[in-house]
Amino acid sequence: MLSDTDVFAAWRSAQQAAVERALEHWVPPDAPAGLGEAMRYAVLDGGKRLRPLLVLAACEAVGGHHEAALRAACAVELIHAYSLVHDDMPCMDNDVLRRGKPTVHVRFGQAQALLAGDALQALAFELLVPGDGSVSDAMSARLCRLLALSAGADGMAGGQAVDLASVGVALDLASLEAMHRRKTGALLQASVVMGAATGTPSHDVQALLARYGASLGLAFQVVDDILDVTADSATLGKTAGKDAAADKPTFVSLMGLAGAQAYADRVLDQAHDALRRSGLDHRHAHTLHALADWVGRRVS
Repeated sequence: MLSDTDVFAAWRSAQQAAVERALEHWVPPDAPAGLGEAMRYAVLDGGKRLRPLLVLAACEAVGGHHEAALRAACAVELIHAYSLVHDDMPCMDNDVLRRGKPTVHVRFGQAQALLAGDALQALAFELLVPGDGSVSDAMSARLCRLLALSAGADGMAGGQAVDLASVGVALDLASLEAMHRRKTGALLQASVVMGAATGTPSHDVQALLARYGASLGLAFQVVDDILDVTADSATLGKTAGKDAAADKPTFVSLMGLAGAQAYADRVLDQAHDALRRSGLDHRHAHTLHALADWVGRRVS
């Protein structure tokens, strides 16, 4: 009999493969003037696909619409990919390594990278509004709104603006949390909420799943800050130590390594608690619990 760990690993592998096939199908290779190549380079064959996994797990937990969830999973990953392309550019974080390979602007030039990010963002919303009737208009609109809110001024983009404005600034814990709930956490939370929105959970279950997503998103960033200090570039697949080099405020710079790890553990406990309080049975909530633990234990 398979252990819970083995069951989760098998589920994760199967879902990652399904997302990869869908992205391979939906990200166009034939966009003009080499744009398709840059788009596919930015998206395919890289990353843990955490955000799509959260969409699919939340959909399964509430018995949602699988086709809508797969489209939402890919849409979230496209928004994430576009944000990385833009964040890595010289006008932002000026990084040369992402997912173990040269960043898009290094490989294709800054103009093509900018356009690839723009095109990926547009494609994300196109996926949520298929023309074949496979997703209802009402569900498409709901998913588009959730994704837009998480990616815009009060979400990811706003958080990145605060991040850039905070270089050399000693933020307190509340300010640091607020920044990362937008910059990193909003899209992770939206992944859970969008997956749940493909079904019809009660208002209370929706609220607790949103709380789970918010806590997991914050924990992800704390662990990211820890890994930036403790892991090397080969393990991370991106430049290690860049936050300290850029004098950016982090949970480690504020709390120290031990304090940041303890804080990450507390926030993960809050994610698990929200799931337990949701009333979802073990069969439906197990994968979401396992994803939270995967975030907390990751080494890259």
